[in-house]
Amino acid sequence: MHKNLVIVESPAKAKTIEGYLGKDFKVVSSYGHVRDLKKGNNAIDIEGGFMPTYEVSSDKKEVIKELKKLSKEAELIYLASDDDREGEAISWHLKEALKLNDDNTKRIVFREITKKAILNAIEKPRAIDIDLVNAQQARRVLDRLVGFELSPILWKKIRTGLSAGRVQSVAVRLVVEKEREIEAFEAESFFRVSAIFIVAEGKAIKGELPIKFKKEDEAYEFVKLCKDASFKIDGLKKSPGKKSPTAPFTTSTLQQEASRKLGFSVSKTMMLAQRLYESGKITYMRTDSVNLSDEAIQKASAQITGNYGPEYLQVRKFKTKSEGAQEAHEAVRPTDFSSHTVDAEYDEKRLYELIWKKAISSQMSDAKIEKTTATIGVSTSDHQFNATGQVVTFDGFLKVYTESPDDDENTSEDTSKMLPPLQIGDELELSEMKSRESFSRPPARFTEASLVKKLEELGIGRPSTYAPTISTIQKRNYVIKESREGRERSYKEIVLSAKREIEVADKVEITGTEKGKLFPTNVGMVVTDFLVKNFPKVFEYSFTANVEKEFDEIAQGKLVWNGMLGDFYNEFHPKVEASENIERAEINSTRELGIDPASGEKIYVKLGRFGPYAQIGELVEGEEKPKYASLRKGQFIESITLEDALELFKLPRDVGMYEDKKIVAAIGRFGPYLRHDGKFVSLKKEYDPHTVDEATAIELIEAKRKADREKFIKDFEEDAEMQILNGRWGPYIKYGKKNVRLPKDLEDPKSLTYEQCKEIVEKAPEKKTKAKKKTTTKK
Repeated sequence: MHKNLVIVESPAKAKTIEGYLGKDFKVVSSYGHVRDLKKGNNAIDIEGGFMPTYEVSSDKKEVIKELKKLSKEAELIYLASDDDREGEAISWHLKEALKLNDDNTKRIVFREITKKAILNAIEKPRAIDIDLVNAQQARRVLDRLVGFELSPILWKKIRTGLSAGRVQSVAVRLVVEKEREIEAFEAESFFRVSAIFIVAEGKAIKGELPIKFKKEDEAYEFVKLCKDASFKIDGLKKSPGKKSPTAPFTTSTLQQEASRKLGFSVSKTMMLAQRLYESGKITYMRTDSVNLSDEAIQKASAQITGNYGPEYLQVRKFKTKSEGAQEAHEAVRPTDFSSHTVDAEYDEKRLYELIWKKAISSQMSDAKIEKTTATIGVSTSDHQFNATGQVVTFDGFLKVYTESPDDDENTSEDTSKMLPPLQIGDELELSEMKSRESFSRPPARFTEASLVKKLEELGIGRPSTYAPTISTIQKRNYVIKESREGRERSYKEIVLSAKREIEVADKVEITGTEKGKLFPTNVGMVVTDFLVKNFPKVFEYSFTANVEKEFDEIAQGKLVWNGMLGDFYNEFHPKVEASENIERAEINSTRELGIDPASGEKIYVKLGRFGPYAQIGELVEGEEKPKYASLRKGQFIESITLEDALELFKLPRDVGMYEDKKIVAAIGRFGPYLRHDGKFVSLKKEYDPHTVDEATAIELIEAKRKADREKFIKDFEEDAEMQILNGRWGPYIKYGKKNVRLPKDLEDPKSLTYEQCKEIVEKAPEKKTKAKKKTTTKK
């Protein structure tokens, strides 16, 4: 029996905190949320003021049973879930589920798991803040209302299994609209001119013409003018400058920088940050504040002075710009600035070091820079070249941290380049002049991090919602994250050599390569159009942001939570009822492209159960079935042409012969493949079923056979279904549809007898299967 019981969300946090408290305290975990809205459509009493009905999650019943037992034995119970709305709601749900009394139940909060913070929290307990709970409750109820009322409509009107979400659907809309912006973009060409000049002692400088020529003949005429020109330094200008560090991390900026610098997904960043927080290494990772406490600034200052010198210290106070900042807490920072690194797994360590460097650099001096611009005159023209270079005269915060540019920023300028000694009047020798055709760039597609940044700019969501939003839209297959190869593009290049000879060349470059970008799927586009057309207000960016402000007002006690829900629902529900009258023909999930020249039948593109496809002819009972072909990656129902669709029907395609049997390339439900001798070989993304040749196909068939041979370990005469195979995670037994991993300490799988294998299979636990959800429309 323990005098004091402390309940936190996670076992890792419980373990860390228990180390700071004495023997009179027992710290246990609730393993996250313990209650949620009841399943089905009776969870919210709409007529009764939107009152929710909660139930203990099935996987938490044993946890609640154990916590009830421990709470009855304790004199004081401390609810110590996270210090935000969600954490407040968890504490409230625990109090309700455990039937705790106000007399011996205390709420404690802390933003870092250090001994000092925990002991301070124990000394300053408070009651549960019901306004924060109601703000979280309003969010949960509103999201359930939107999801439960809209999802069945999508099932009826578009496709079974679809779902809508208040914030998620707005995030998808951003990705869809960005894609259409890119599709509509028409690149314009222009010509830039640059030159390499040789100065004294054979050193080279690069000059750029500050203007762009719109046409090739204009660029050619300028280069031609330079053929007989002399070049000299007409002017030199030195200007001092500085760079200042930016604020420590918020949730959003941490997700963005971890993506750019470390290549982490948003969900991975939050998972690693959670571990660092729970082990006491960093402050709470869900925050929209850039503030550092006075104590944190003092500790950071001591580290800067001690490690780099007093000239590197410049104390700063940053203020949060976000109007809807949820709670004015600290930025994400290390709990102990003297720990420059941590003893943790590799990626945790990398994330910690990023957080440490960002927080430390925010209190460091400006970097001092001297920029030099040389103006290079052309004797035969009024145009001048500019050569720039800069040198860091004092590194300041750059000693610790360098900012990464945004994805859509132009980073072509070399800021570390230094010009050689120059004087006005110096004659320059031309090494080479080049005028290259360039093209205006389309808007950049979103990465996970830049989508988070956009959501934050629009005021949509809060620190706790970014990661789940990004994960959900991908799980629902409305958006996919992938890398795509670029395509070839021709461009012109006009070159004036050191010998003053002009050459015009046609060249080819690869453009449009995408790495880790977010693309909308066809189903994402169709669902977005349907929701925006029929529920315009709900999926407006400004409306979604205003709802977040209303949640903030509820949290501050300025707005009644169920009154806010009533205002929303009274406008929303009539539109749901009216949507029953929408005809499927009005939804852009089908498009007629034209006539097939071979058969004279109509060609359509449609959204089907397994994705978008093209179809030749109509489905008429008793007649031959239409021809079908899946759309290729990156093809959209709304923009595919008749010519593109006809290409699709060139599959299945005869690739060649091997061992006197035909090789066929095709696309199936699970992607492109080769078929040979009744067996299938999947084609990876680097192989196109429309173009793969016979030699490559034979290589792939043989590689698959080799892999299959290596996979097989042993079979048994007693039962042909029993096999020992080699899998991705090591040897396993395959018996019918059941796969059972072998014990790790087994040295030789071949030594197993049939009876031993049978015993292992019989003892293996049955895999849990998820029950199918039954959804009905709320009346």
